[in-house]
Amino acid sequence: MLRIRVLLLTCTQVFILSLIWMAANVFVQRWHIPVPSNLVGLCLLLILVFARVIRPDWLRLGASWLLAEMLLFFVPAAISVVKYPQLVRQFGLQIISVIFLSTVCVIVSTAWTVDKMHRLEVRLARRRDNKLALLHRSNR
Repeated sequence: MLRIRVLLLTCTQVFILSLIWMAANVFVQRWHIPVPSNLVGLCLLLILVFARVIRPDWLRLGASWLLAEMLLFFVPAAISVVKYPQLVRQFGLQIISVIFLSTVCVIVSTAWTVDKMHRLEVRLARRRDNKLALLHRSNR
């Protein structure tokens, strides 16, 4: 019974994430925004999380499943490499350098963002602890 509940919850969460992406896709197509709809959907989801409309726990299982199955999303790219070897021979070095540089950019920007957010959380936790300590002292 628990297994079925987890499966249904995961499917529901994937469905909600898909709805957010579809809403972003409609928004991008309707307003002719030159940004991919998945990026707009991610920004929309981020806004909903920061506005506390959606809690991250509500989508954790679905997001985890999507991340676990991410390899399936890259299968078409692997097939195209096998299907068009002349393209790889002609532009292989350029393709590899773009992949390498973009990966480095993603890793560096992710590390920078995580570091800044961690520092912010530590600062906010210290501020909260200081306020609690002052409140506790004033109640004595």
